[in-house]
Amino acid sequence: MKQFLIAILCLITGNISYALDIVYPKSETVTINSPTTFFVGSSKSEVTINGEKINIHPSGGFAYFVGLKEGPNKFEIKSDEDTKIFNITRVEKLKSKYKAPEFKNFKQDLNLEITTENSPIRSTPADSGINRISHLQSGIILTSDGEKSGFYRIKLGDNNFGWISKSNVKISSEKSLPAQLLNYEYIENDKSYTHIFHLDRKVPFSITEEENLKLQLFNLKDCKDSIYTFEFPYKNLLAGKKLYGYSGYYDGNSFVLKIRKSPKLNAFRPLRGITIAIDAGHGGKEKGAIGCLGHNEKDIVLEISKHLEHELEHRGAHVVMTRKDDTYLGLRDRIDIANEKDSMFFISIHANALPDTMNPLEHSGTSIYYYYNQAKPFAETIINEIITQTGTKNDKVRQESFAVVRNTNALSILVEIAYMINPEDNAKLINPEFQKKCAKAITDGIVKYLSK
Repeated sequence: MKQFLIAILCLITGNISYALDIVYPKSETVTINSPTTFFVGSSKSEVTINGEKINIHPSGGFAYFVGLKEGPNKFEIKSDEDTKIFNITRVEKLKSKYKAPEFKNFKQDLNLEITTENSPIRSTPADSGINRISHLQSGIILTSDGEKSGFYRIKLGDNNFGWISKSNVKISSEKSLPAQLLNYEYIENDKSYTHIFHLDRKVPFSITEEENLKLQLFNLKDCKDSIYTFEFPYKNLLAGKKLYGYSGYYDGNSFVLKIRKSPKLNAFRPLRGITIAIDAGHGGKEKGAIGCLGHNEKDIVLEISKHLEHELEHRGAHVVMTRKDDTYLGLRDRIDIANEKDSMFFISIHANALPDTMNPLEHSGTSIYYYYNQAKPFAETIINEIITQTGTKNDKVRQESFAVVRNTNALSILVEIAYMINPEDNAKLINPEFQKKCAKAITDGIVKYLSK
């Protein structure tokens, strides 16, 4: 009898201790530099914050947006007999004495060697934004005429420049000389067009998606402005007049431009033979966002990805999963897995969150991110299917420099299904039927895109 009473007491105590659960802020003592923040959590009963009753979603989740005065802010959160005290200190934003650096022109050009694989050449001296010209392999020799903000300015032809981070290069004793185009080779098969430019040395390059797919090889002899330009008229050659992925890379001193042909579709099963990479975001030690009810983003997006895998395979697609369980993967590893299997589509599945400055109750729905223009129409097709079939709000398609969408081999997008910290969205995300609807909508979107 005594053991039975102890067990009942433990059960009651356990229920009380979990009556109020705050998942954000993650600590009861916080210092932030923001005029606002929010509380996200769940409760089985009425909740007040500093005496004000807050709205609880039928699922039990809630989000509450608050303003902060400079200095200490105390919040008393009560639910029945459970009380939690949060002390949030807003630090005053110091007036910056920062002075923007000026461009320093070298008296004599500097020779540089790239030391890091996939080093980005940028159009501006900033380590962010949509400013990547290309990614270069290690060992390429560059010429710099100046520096600014931790970047070297490099010569791309006679009157054209780019920027590379100082952390990606070292000063070289080898002089950067103009390259010679020795020969050109063209190979075509059922799957791709391949153009090979045989050079006597590696040079910087860029590939842009304009009316034609345009390749530029910089610092070449006997070319106007020392820039060799090759244009591939994909809108005339590819059925559907759209790109399905391409790659540009060096094989020795030869630059290879490989462009995927439009797929030949099976009229009854258009996904048959199409390779699609599904990337469940985060995993392992990387939990991602935490929802109102305490669920981890990594677990929810894995479930959606598994439903998507099943839906795609059922319709004949060949599916590549970057992870099938709670495994940690680096960002580059995810891209490599997709490219090794020659995936035509790369879809990274995520669930959204927000910074302290934004109100989680005012943000909901599905958003999709892309980087290269070839993926924008694909992103628009997918988001339209998701919002139509699941009823989520259209939180827009946006261009962003996320690592997993900077993959030109496939049409690469990152799908934020809904917001983990919005109570209504969170309730949808943990619902298996909603997860299945998302999988069907994405699959239907791929079919619709292929059929356009």
